[in-house]
Amino acid sequence: MKEHMDDFLHFLIVEKGLADNTISAYRRDLRHYINYLEKVEQVTLPEIKRVHILHFLEQLKEQGKSAKTIARQISTIRSFHHFLIQDRVTDHDPTNHVETPKSGRTLPKVLSMEETEALLASPEETTPLGMRDKAMMELMYASGLRVSELTSLNKEDVHLTMGFVRCTGKGEKERIIPAGRHALEAIERYLQNGRPQLVSQKHRDDALFLNHYGKRLTRQGFWKIIKALAKKATIEKEITPHTLRHSFATHLLENGADLRAVQEMLGHADISTTQIYTHVTKTRLKDVYSQFHPRA
Repeated sequence: MKEHMDDFLHFLIVEKGLADNTISAYRRDLRHYINYLEKVEQVTLPEIKRVHILHFLEQLKEQGKSAKTIARQISTIRSFHHFLIQDRVTDHDPTNHVETPKSGRTLPKVLSMEETEALLASPEETTPLGMRDKAMMELMYASGLRVSELTSLNKEDVHLTMGFVRCTGKGEKERIIPAGRHALEAIERYLQNGRPQLVSQKHRDDALFLNHYGKRLTRQGFWKIIKALAKKATIEKEITPHTLRHSFATHLLENGADLRAVQEMLGHADISTTQIYTHVTKTRLKDVYSQFHPRA
């Protein structure tokens, strides 16, 4: 089974051009599924039936997995079995009539303007790492980049004179995003005074953002940085690496930006994904109304 899983993952990389993080998620889900089939159900791929998949999903439910996690697992299993039919490993689809659990779409958590300003002001620009952190926070909020897009940027992807950033998003799709004056100035200070002190003679990495070893900063490294900065800024909300991306989109729409323009900047293939932020703005409007209207 693991051999066919590897073939499927190779297909996703070569034919579909999926990002590394997406491939890792597929691999993790399939390993869990295949281990269950081999150890609990003890069946081969052609022997898998709908009931085996239902037993697996029931186990996930008993483990306390959320509806969202189970829905993602079903999507992975379904794609895998469709590939097996296409590759003529099996001749039937056991995922037929396996229903995806409905889960309420959770609204992304966003920062207020005051919290955003506090977070952006929290890095100490007296050190190379502080200059880097300031440049990253400003760029994330100015452009709405995904964390994986931010950490994969190289120096040549930032065009200071033209005022834009070039990044490669999901499905290896390239897009050009404008960056504001504050972000460009912070990046310029980092490139002139911060990054040269982080560069390692041993590694010679072209990455825009480096860690203290002179290597490309990782997503996990960024997570730790934004958590520490949020604590320093005394922000009590739960912060994730995507918080500034969510705030970027919400604040644009609150100030009258066109939904299609926001979709393009975020790199969403489907506008329905971007529309979630319109629900966020409506919720915030209700909160403001409830707080300030005398007859709310």
